[in-house]
Amino acid sequence: MATAGVEEIRPPTLGATSEPPPLFDGTTRLYMSYSCPFAQRVWITRNHKGLQDKIQLVPIDLENRPAWYKEKVYPENKVPSLEHNGKVLGESLDLIKYVDANFEGPSLVPSVKAANSSFVRASFDYLENALGKFDDGPFFLGQFSLVDAALAPFLERLQITFSEVYKNDITCGRPKLATYIEELNKIDAYKPTKVDPPEFVEYFKERFLVIYIHSSSPFPLFWGLGSKQYASDTLAYFLRDLSRRLTVEITTGFLFTEDF
Repeated sequence: MATAGVEEIRPPTLGATSEPPPLFDGTTRLYMSYSCPFAQRVWITRNHKGLQDKIQLVPIDLENRPAWYKEKVYPENKVPSLEHNGKVLGESLDLIKYVDANFEGPSLVPSVKAANSSFVRASFDYLENALGKFDDGPFFLGQFSLVDAALAPFLERLQITFSEVYKNDITCGRPKLATYIEELNKIDAYKPTKVDPPEFVEYFKERFLVIYIHSSSPFPLFWGLGSKQYASDTLAYFLRDLSRRLTVEITTGFLFTEDF
């Protein structure tokens, strides 16, 4: 188990010209990207369980992916994926549950609360009501759990976007959400996975994020040109839709299932 408080050195990102690691040699590897929120879910879970010495990070350049990753590791050619016990598994929400169930470290599925609270409905409109249901901590199930690991990457990016691009404080008038974010930022497993806000803002502005929501999945993405007002309206629509549709069921799965 990794030593608490010791900051992990980020391995270099592997691109098209990079050599593969020694595949299927008994090492457990998390293939991920530093910019991918779906991979960040598994990264957070790994860190929270203290598995930095047990699960090796292998960052992949999503804009210049090495051919060996698709050919020899994961034919889906998406991140995250996990190499463990001679096989490779994928899909971020499956992976966070797999890591939690199959590795040592503190469990992220509180057994009693999972039975008493099967669903947690979350959005910027309803987060305030979803939080504070348990008196033993500020998180959705009281203590930090898979619910928080799954939501944190998206809440982080939306907070940055609304704060820096649209000058809108999503915690204004939401004291429990403000406390939630403050306490989330203290989680050692989460802190080293966070994106750099200025870099993300520039990425957002350059690529102009447009979120398209359809009936089969709440978070597919496409990138295109548009006005700042259009992007703002689209994000606002996403938040309204999220308030109706983001239901986290800790025993059977989660929404936000699209990996990169």
